[in-house]
Amino acid sequence: MHRSSISAIAMAAVVVLLSTMSTDAVAQKKYNAGATDTEIKIGNIMPYSGPASAYGVIGKTEQAYFAKINAEGGINGRKINFISYDDAYSPPKTVEQARKLVESDEVLLIFNSLGTPPNSAIHEYMNSKKVPQLFVATGATKWDDPKNFPWTIGWQPNYQSEARIYAKYILREKPNAKIAVLYQNDDYGKDYLKGLKDGLGAKAASMIVAEESYETSEPTINNHIVRLHSSGADVFFNITTPKFAAQAIKKAFLIGWKPTHFLNNVSASIGSVIKPAGFEHSQGIISAAYLKDALDPQWKDDKGMKAYYDFLENDFPEGNRADGSVIYGYNVARTLVEVLQKCGDNLTRENIMKQAASLKEFSSGTLLPGIAINTSPQDFAPIQRMQLMRFKGERWELFGDVISGEVSG
Repeated sequence: MHRSSISAIAMAAVVVLLSTMSTDAVAQKKYNAGATDTEIKIGNIMPYSGPASAYGVIGKTEQAYFAKINAEGGINGRKINFISYDDAYSPPKTVEQARKLVESDEVLLIFNSLGTPPNSAIHEYMNSKKVPQLFVATGATKWDDPKNFPWTIGWQPNYQSEARIYAKYILREKPNAKIAVLYQNDDYGKDYLKGLKDGLGAKAASMIVAEESYETSEPTINNHIVRLHSSGADVFFNITTPKFAAQAIKKAFLIGWKPTHFLNNVSASIGSVIKPAGFEHSQGIISAAYLKDALDPQWKDDKGMKAYYDFLENDFPEGNRADGSVIYGYNVARTLVEVLQKCGDNLTRENIMKQAASLKEFSSGTLLPGIAINTSPQDFAPIQRMQLMRFKGERWELFGDVISGEVSG
């Protein structure tokens, strides 16, 4: 065979090999709408206005964190395009914004949209479209249902578990308590109430002496506090969002009602609740935490908290250290980045859910010691442990052990 013929055959083989290698490289990259070689498009819905507007800072924190990630080169070379819309905590508006994000903006996923009623309004839609409803900013128990809703996953401890932790404490420390409950009249409030009753068990009927529900459209809940006070209750379980939580704390103090006061974690922010209510009005309130408190001096030399402080100083200087919603937004944004990094070049919606359901002992650096994020295909509840805390002076003080509110057995 002539040398030229051999060379031609060799060249052809090289071309075929390179072509195959190129095809394999392309095949390794898998995208759905919202993902490209250069961009990952993330949707978000927040109450930047309306009765829950105090939570709007969560979206702003996430925007700042993703901007930091982009400035550092992005995720596997891709920049995050974070598209966040206001729904004013109105479920019909949430539906409108979700459709816009999915069908017009064509985002890869909707991330950390806030509120139980708003997320409930788009729950079936997101799953029918097979678009991840990822790390929702609500602790309703319903988000941990991978069998029926495989495209929706929670992030924070669920409300029923948290309420069962308070019930355990009440049964141990005040077994003869008379309990009054104020709750928001929606799935969020009812979830907490169910957890309390389940935790109290057979004693719930006798221990809970008064229940008052309120609507988010009410300008004030002062009348509800007066009625609960008149019940003679010596324990108050305050299941409210920030605006109403601050009102309840202040009104209870002003009318001379001094029960053992339990405040749900979603309104435990010093900056958006306790300070507006008044430090002097908030002494002794009990809540539960899973994140480190940026005002707690015990964390001043903590590596994870130092990274958080650096983020505030360099990337989000308007962020208020006293606002628990800021450190919440930072943590959940870090969790999303972890998931996206694990996805590599397979940025399909199916793989995103697979990676979100495969987190093992992940810590964002500012979770309390003994608490980590764990998920599995059968477990869509990433955080399941909390620690009780009591407000004293101008900050929260942790007490007791890190405990779980999960039902045993």
